[in-house]
Amino acid sequence: MAIVRGFTGLRPSKDLVERVASLPYDVMNRTEAREMAKDNDKSFLHIVRSDIDVPEEVDQYDELVYKMAKRNLDKFQEEGILVQDEKPRMYIYRQLMNGRVQTGIVGCTSIDDYINDIIKKHEFTRPEKERDRINNFEYCDANTAPIFLTYRKNNEINSIIKKWIKFHMPVYNYISEDNITHIVWVIDTDEVVEKLTEIFAGINSLYIADGHHRSASSVAVGMKKRKENPNYTGDEEFNFFMSVIFPDEDVFIMDYNRLVKDLNGNSKEVFFQKIEKCFAITEIGKEVYKPMSKKTFGMFIDDKWYELKAREGIFDENDPVDSLDVSILQKNLLDPILGISDPRTNKRIDFVGGIRGLKELERRVKTDMAVAFSMFPTTMDDLLSIADAGKVMPPKSTWFEPKLRSGLFIHKLSD
Repeated sequence: MAIVRGFTGLRPSKDLVERVASLPYDVMNRTEAREMAKDNDKSFLHIVRSDIDVPEEVDQYDELVYKMAKRNLDKFQEEGILVQDEKPRMYIYRQLMNGRVQTGIVGCTSIDDYINDIIKKHEFTRPEKERDRINNFEYCDANTAPIFLTYRKNNEINSIIKKWIKFHMPVYNYISEDNITHIVWVIDTDEVVEKLTEIFAGINSLYIADGHHRSASSVAVGMKKRKENPNYTGDEEFNFFMSVIFPDEDVFIMDYNRLVKDLNGNSKEVFFQKIEKCFAITEIGKEVYKPMSKKTFGMFIDDKWYELKAREGIFDENDPVDSLDVSILQKNLLDPILGISDPRTNKRIDFVGGIRGLKELERRVKTDMAVAFSMFPTTMDDLLSIADAGKVMPPKSTWFEPKLRSGLFIHKLSD
């Protein structure tokens, strides 16, 4: 039984939402974030990427960075850039991208559901990335960015969303600089909020689609606050974290492609000989090759594309993790041939989300990489079955688009 409840959201004033809302903190580096926010003193990047507002020589994880985030958040509230709702609400958040629509409920989910695996995970987290968001959330005393959750579609929830949208005007409706439409409705009727909470209570599992580090950090902050408040009741805001919850049928996963800096000491000829033991190779030529089915990969090297098809017997078809394309490539090529044993930490490998297109792979190989691999996207069925089995995907298995905007909603952790 999943716990989903409303919260008194801290939100941008309607006339400023386009200036406030920003891309997520983790899809850019410090230089890129500074460039995005340089002419916009109301960008939420000043809160989620507050390292842009301290001197360059200050480490991006220095305490000064998080103190700056808190100062900026306070300033946004004092100046009326962000205004808090008067009572707990839920929200409907719709995104339109290239003709596709995804519509979800924004509410608060339970740290106990995370701990008890009602909120299911499919990725490991890295301690340094967790610590960064722990500090941001703790200093700001708020969840400054939502977690992207999904669930197996529910007709009752869909019906409530459709009815609300039909009879109510959105509070926000704008197109961001990346040509994605963002529309938000405020569900301000207590009976509807309570009904949604009741329906979600009948759903067995929620699944983290994107935001494993944010969710783990939210739980860590909540658990720390429990220790600081030994008489807590479980109803305090710090027992919950902000989530946007989309039905699985709306969620779109793109390819997450790989680049490797060198051939690990192999000549091109030896490299190809080793690949052929596990993959059938077909030369494609100059035309960009995008895999159209599972167990098929594109490879770009020396200005040519090749198709790689996994040979039978190199993976366990009954294992949902071993049979993932990212696992097949990792276990049969990246690790044994190119020496990438841990793609989370190896500096010779890089990853490019499908939103950037395959021409970006060509560009990188022609500049600073030796070989690129285009991937067929992991599916939602893959994600759900792996999470249900209590297993974990390899790193960089999924790239979700569109990304959730930061700054549309903030969840304060103190009442």
